[in-house]
Amino acid sequence: MEVEAKFPYVEGVEEKVREIAELIIEKYEHDVYFAHPCRDFAQTDEAIRIRRDVEGITLTYKGPKVDAETKSREEIKLKVEDFESARRILEKLGFKPVAEVKKFRKIYGFGDAIICVDKVEDLGKFVEIEIEAENLDVKEKVFHIAEQLGYSREDSIRESYLELILQKKSRKDSSKNGQKS
Repeated sequence: MEVEAKFPYVEGVEEKVREIAELIIEKYEHDVYFAHPCRDFAQTDEAIRIRRDVEGITLTYKGPKVDAETKSREEIKLKVEDFESARRILEKLGFKPVAEVKKFRKIYGFGDAIICVDKVEDLGKFVEIEIEAENLDVKEKVFHIAEQLGYSREDSIRESYLELILQKKSRKDSSKNGQKS
């Protein structure tokens, strides 16, 4: 399980991250998310994506969020050799691409946690704190790290980047449709 909390980027936070954590890698990530042919992932709170980055290509299933304060959820990852072949397999099974998330990510290590400073195309900057664990017992540790960076629980953003992008697109589409009437 990925026990994770996301926060809006605030000036000076990256300096605080560098004071307590060690930079592991900087990378560009390109994710393509898919809609299921038989169920509405927006309703079930699941996701399936293919990610391409410098470390390779990964097919990932994300289960429903299991906590009201965080983005914690089951995550199953599978390394694949070929992005386009994985995409074609999903499409042959009836999955349809619905959105892309492109981001530049700096990953810092802090004990068993990672802290990501993300610049997401068309959304802005965010900070994510994540610990992989068997259950939610580490949630308080995630929020303790957040406090060290100047965040409170109330600052946490539960929506995924995919959800934020789809919300932004929906607002944009609504305003366009409103202008046409």
